[in-house]
Amino acid sequence: MPNPKRRHSKQRTAKRRSHDFLTATGLSVCPNCGEKKLPHRICKKCKVYGRSTYGEAKVAA
Repeated sequence: MPNPKRRHSKQRTAKRRSHDFLTATGLSVCPNCGEKKLPHRICKKCKVYGRSTYGEAKVAA
């Protein structure tokens, strides 16, 4: 089996692994209630997407 002749530097290892990180989720604000939500999805709080309402919104008692 071939083995490396020299050690890879920390910089070279970091360059190779530069894409192996988690990215933050891009959140948008619901124009109806102001809650943070995923873009192009129904708002979980008020059940509104665009001009349409889907189902009943949960009311805090």
